[in-house]
Amino acid sequence: MKVLKNKLFFSFMLLTMSVFGQDEIKTLTATKFNLKGIGLEKGVMRRDPSDIIKVSDRYYVWYSKGPKSSGYDATVWYATSSDGVNWTEKGMAIDKNPEAGAWDEASVFTPNILVAESKYWLFFTGISKNPKMKPDSKIGMAVSDSPDGPWERLPNNPVLKNSDNPEDFDSHLVDDACLIVKDGKYWFYYKGRQLGKTARETKMGVAIAERPQGPYVKHEANPVIPGNHEVLVWAQGKGVAAMIGTTGPEEITNTIQYAEDGIHFTKIYDLVNSPHAGGAYRSEAFTQSGKGEVPKWGVQIGRPDRKKGELPFVQGFELIKSTK
Repeated sequence: MKVLKNKLFFSFMLLTMSVFGQDEIKTLTATKFNLKGIGLEKGVMRRDPSDIIKVSDRYYVWYSKGPKSSGYDATVWYATSSDGVNWTEKGMAIDKNPEAGAWDEASVFTPNILVAESKYWLFFTGISKNPKMKPDSKIGMAVSDSPDGPWERLPNNPVLKNSDNPEDFDSHLVDDACLIVKDGKYWFYYKGRQLGKTARETKMGVAIAERPQGPYVKHEANPVIPGNHEVLVWAQGKGVAAMIGTTGPEEITNTIQYAEDGIHFTKIYDLVNSPHAGGAYRSEAFTQSGKGEVPKWGVQIGRPDRKKGELPFVQGFELIKSTK
């Protein structure tokens, strides 16, 4: 039995030996574990991992890769695994746009995946080389018949851009797509930052489309969550749950928030040792089954030792439920 399967089975047995309902579960705790193949590597940055999908007997994950610590000089790569622990890096999925002056010329990073209409839709953030607007991030998409590519950028890119209204929460940048299917539509959660605000004042919004390629229309209630620097949402029952890390108002940080309508969120769990820019294996994200639950495992950015000159890497995490 593979290492991850053993860990998940053990965690599952601990939970099922206790009798509790959702209302009695008060805390989620993340524990971290190292990965092979996309983990710590000298001189290589891997960060911003996507959510994980499973195709046949293989898990797939996409991530930013480059020579620097930040994602602002990166391309999108991917890896596969049979057990979630041992990964094989397969190659580049999305390169920087070679067209001079393109909105995604300087870097492409923070990928995520949507599976719909028998195709794979790869979302990615891009920035230009315009020195007056850095980071002027926008979000684009590429499509493929296979999770292994090849990927074709959509002609209507970027599919989501920063607002032209300087008063809007996302007037400076949009980043970090996370997709679910709900009510027969495609719900695209993202983070945004207003002009003149700091990274710690980032908030979350949602845009909704009738088709996977868009057009995506920003919801009038945006921002739907008044904080959060990373975006991880999943289908939970009939609604949507969102993981909130360490950024934002104190009353929402280190929590799991839930909204049956996908818009009006309230706390359902406390969160301990929150994953850093996590992506999760969300088996019900695109099914509309009404059976979605808290993810059991996923990937995050591993925190490097800067004194040793290490760069960010991809690390695994598990989520364990407990009662207070």
